[in-house]
Amino acid sequence: MPDSTAGLSIDLDHLTKSYPGAATSAVEDVTLHFPAGELVVLVGPSGCGKTTTMRMINRLIEPSGGAIRLGDRDVTHVDPDELRRGMGYVIQQIGLFPHMTIADNVATVPRLLGWPKPRIRARVEEMLALVGLEPGEFARRFPRQLSGGQQQRVGVARALAADPPVLLMDEPFGATDPITRVRLQREFRRLQQELRKTVVFVTHDFEEALLLGDRIAVLAEHSRVAQYDTPLRLLAEPADPHVAAFVGEAGYVRMLGLVRADAVPLLPGPGKGTARLSGEATLREVADRLLGGAAEVTVLDSDGTPIGHLDFEGVRAAMSAHLDAGTGDVGVSDPGTVRG
Repeated sequence: MPDSTAGLSIDLDHLTKSYPGAATSAVEDVTLHFPAGELVVLVGPSGCGKTTTMRMINRLIEPSGGAIRLGDRDVTHVDPDELRRGMGYVIQQIGLFPHMTIADNVATVPRLLGWPKPRIRARVEEMLALVGLEPGEFARRFPRQLSGGQQQRVGVARALAADPPVLLMDEPFGATDPITRVRLQREFRRLQQELRKTVVFVTHDFEEALLLGDRIAVLAEHSRVAQYDTPLRLLAEPADPHVAAFVGEAGYVRMLGLVRADAVPLLPGPGKGTARLSGEATLREVADRLLGGAAEVTVLDSDGTPIGHLDFEGVRAAMSAHLDAGTGDVGVSDPGTVRG
């Protein structure tokens, strides 16, 4: 894949949305910074304003007050059509044009931007291959000939086709079945690690937020930001009862699922017994082996060579060390990397 356009930072500065006749604002004085190249999740219950907040970024909903900056540019008064052509947008309903082939759907924005036909054709093939759809097999099909998961991949390919620095995603995998949804989540996280776009992702599912997010904004009513933090910090230190309710009682188990075995201090030498796991495995997988009867788990590098081992005390110490260090560079093998 050739070098792609790098992500841009997004700043929401006292962003507000009020509707005529409403007693309260739908979104009230939201200030957030989305770092360039990170995937930030807006999570919260239905009606909290998360989708309204996201749609103000590309001005599908016009803000009543405040500013929106992409990089150093205030886009609050930019032509909305120009703004949207510079952003990718993926929604739950996918929104493919049923009368157009898959290739034509993916080519929509590049065609609007006036790209030459050879460049469009090459880009369509590149994007379909990127999302795991063989161009020779899928380019000439119509949306009705694809499964829901395949259609959702086409939606992602279309959003990325013009190489935008920013991608907005509104419950993009919510309409798929659970197995397809997990597969799409993992595939998208792999893509994001490669492309490093700035992604704003809306969901009501906290597990999805943990799976995908570099950072998570937990929103309460009127898009009030209850906490904005890395996944590990949210699990370790919920800021208030609202956030704690999202975390639930299994917070520690969820934390184990975020930390990779080769990202923590290991006990020296190979462990006793036959339990072995790749360094890309999570501490939750290590704990599962230990709960299954293994006294110790040997951790292997990418060549299969032992690099150390962990026991229950080692797992506890590793988590304590990460939390004491401020949950810095924490890795998980699947779906990706969580950065503090």
